[in-house]
Amino acid sequence: MANQMVFKRYELKYLLDQRQKEEILRAMEPHMALDRYGRTTIRNVYFDTDSYRLIRRSIEKPAYKEKLRVRSYKEAGPGDPVFVELKKKYKSVVYKRRILLPRELAMDCLEGRTGFPDSQIGEEIAYFCAFYGTLHPVVFLSYEREAFYDREGSDFRVTFDENILYRNRELSLGAGICGRPLLERGRTLMEVKTSGGIPLWMARVLSEQQAYKTSFSKYGSAYQEMLRNTLRIKGGVFYA
Repeated sequence: MANQMVFKRYELKYLLDQRQKEEILRAMEPHMALDRYGRTTIRNVYFDTDSYRLIRRSIEKPAYKEKLRVRSYKEAGPGDPVFVELKKKYKSVVYKRRILLPRELAMDCLEGRTGFPDSQIGEEIAYFCAFYGTLHPVVFLSYEREAFYDREGSDFRVTFDENILYRNRELSLGAGICGRPLLERGRTLMEVKTSGGIPLWMARVLSEQQAYKTSFSKYGSAYQEMLRNTLRIKGGVFYA
């Protein structure tokens, strides 16, 4: 899954407490298995305009929205491979297109110092960057993820994200993990990912645990937190 380049699916999100997570994991045992990466620390750098046009539109909850980020599954040096990801959502369906590039080349492409490699997805990302004009790194987001896949081979997946941290400095996938938390202690963000419906056993345990869908966005929440903290510092700029 980490090497997949094109996605089209529903992504449903749930904020869980520790008890709910444990009960859902217990229900998952006969049906799902932890992927070969185990617990992974994911690093993301989100790109936006000077006015934060992309995320401001996203939090208005339009029918169509899009984001651009670069992602790694470990601390990445200049030549280490990272994913440049264009993520779009239209009427609850998530479309994700991504390419794998060395970190330094990825940043050069995104910041306009060189062109993207000649490929369909590269051309799509290049068009996106040209359409919005100057884009630059604005937020670093990291979290610890456990990902589970369906033992029977369907595309149904479940992920649990914890220790979600953000900052608006040291915006590099080669930097260490630090920042401000987005979730209260003991809370977990679960994502259910599928191109079809939710299995009956999962629907049942979600109902039993009174776990309800939420529209939680990591980048959106980080942006709103930055705004609130900036307002608290009169005449200053907030650095997480």
